[in-house]
Amino acid sequence: METGELRIAAGQLQAFKKLAKIKGVLLTDASFRYAPLMGVTASAPGLLRALLDVEPNGRDGLYSWAELMKSLQPSNFGGGCFRGDGFIAMAHPCFRRQMQPGNNWAPMFIDLFWAIGNAGLEKSVALDEDRVRIDLEGLMYAEADTWYGPPFNREISQIAPGNVKLRPPVDLTDSHVRMYFSGAYCTDVKWSNAGDIKTFQALELKTEEVRLELSDGLYHPARYLHAEFDTQRGTFRHFDGAVQYLTDAEYRARRDSDFSMTYKSMQHVKPRSQKVFKLNGAIEVDTWVELSSHFFAGNPLMFEYFNGSYPGHVLDILERLRALPAS
Repeated sequence: METGELRIAAGQLQAFKKLAKIKGVLLTDASFRYAPLMGVTASAPGLLRALLDVEPNGRDGLYSWAELMKSLQPSNFGGGCFRGDGFIAMAHPCFRRQMQPGNNWAPMFIDLFWAIGNAGLEKSVALDEDRVRIDLEGLMYAEADTWYGPPFNREISQIAPGNVKLRPPVDLTDSHVRMYFSGAYCTDVKWSNAGDIKTFQALELKTEEVRLELSDGLYHPARYLHAEFDTQRGTFRHFDGAVQYLTDAEYRARRDSDFSMTYKSMQHVKPRSQKVFKLNGAIEVDTWVELSSHFFAGNPLMFEYFNGSYPGHVLDILERLRALPAS
């Protein structure tokens, strides 16, 4: 995909190389990348500094908003971006999810900060000084403010491999999360490919106070799903569910990570687990979706993953809660 998109953008690449050269920055083909979240970007040490007529504050390295507005414009990509002459300047990568340069903006600071415009307020921000976006009219990759990762597609074979993390809305109180999200801290999903088989995994982690007492102590329960989809037959061939029991150390290590995380530093490689159901044979996608949604009882995050939105009653509750005056 990256090779194809860069080939399509070849004219933009050449034009930007000339612009950068005028500003004293020499770029090669290796300076350009494409990713769905970022579009086509150009990278080089100090690239943005060379393109801008604005200097950051020498003491804290932040750019004055008022000074930026003299030479840049609001971008059609929304919060986190400014439009320059032939490039898009972006906020510093620390504002992105997990502070990783390739991720989208973490909710919801950037949108809130970009919207602040109180009279007499001096606003400054750190920018990504080594990278700019150059496909000025490209698509904006939108993510729900509480999750990231490859979106769901009922054409299972079309789902990209990768990790997905879903969280309840960040503006809910702990008591609201308990009441309306069944105490879910997050729901993680992972898709992976091996030949004609796509493997699905999902794990629901509760908030820290949700624990179960077993014969040898207290554990954090986590509901787990696993399924295998046969891309040739167009149906799932296997589906099972289990409950994992995580120790305090396992829980804290896992809840803000994803399925790529391992427990190699722990006493055992996998958490204690009890399988609770299994289906083998041809399982239709709609049946699998319905069972998966209801297995995580009371937690609308899986419904959101499958449908792109919370159930209607949850949306109504959220709307009422957000309409209440701040306490």
